[in-house]
Amino acid sequence: MSGFQSHMAAALEEARAAGARGEVPVGAVVVTPEGRIAARAGNRTRELADPTAHAEILALRAACAAAGSERLPGHDLYVTLEPCPMCAAAISFARIARLYYGAEDPKSGGVAHGARVFSHPQCHHVPEVYDGIGAREASALLAGFFRDRRG
Repeated sequence: MSGFQSHMAAALEEARAAGARGEVPVGAVVVTPEGRIAARAGNRTRELADPTAHAEILALRAACAAAGSERLPGHDLYVTLEPCPMCAAAISFARIARLYYGAEDPKSGGVAHGARVFSHPQCHHVPEVYDGIGAREASALLAGFFRDRRG
């Protein structure tokens, strides 16, 4: 990938902000084909009392609104944690070109674990998937958050 620039640092910023709000620290960033950040979000499920307010969903909604379209062809999504099945389906529906994620999620993931949404024949669009980007920091944020909650 010539000229590749990771935007995981921005997703990690969103994750840290989510954690500071008392949300599970997951952040997501949608990047345009030109390399500009179109939208960014962190988890807000508790704040919005909405089980669908995952970072990926909120970032996809904002990017679609900005683009005036329900699809984002050519766009990339950076997320600090392997997307759950709901988010993986939304990523497919949005026609995201490339998905970059940090920490894997053996318990609730939907890409490399669990439902493996992109491998189903019903999945009409499969993005390129790159895992492990910023995984160490993303994993540490999550581990610290849950350790502090357990007290």
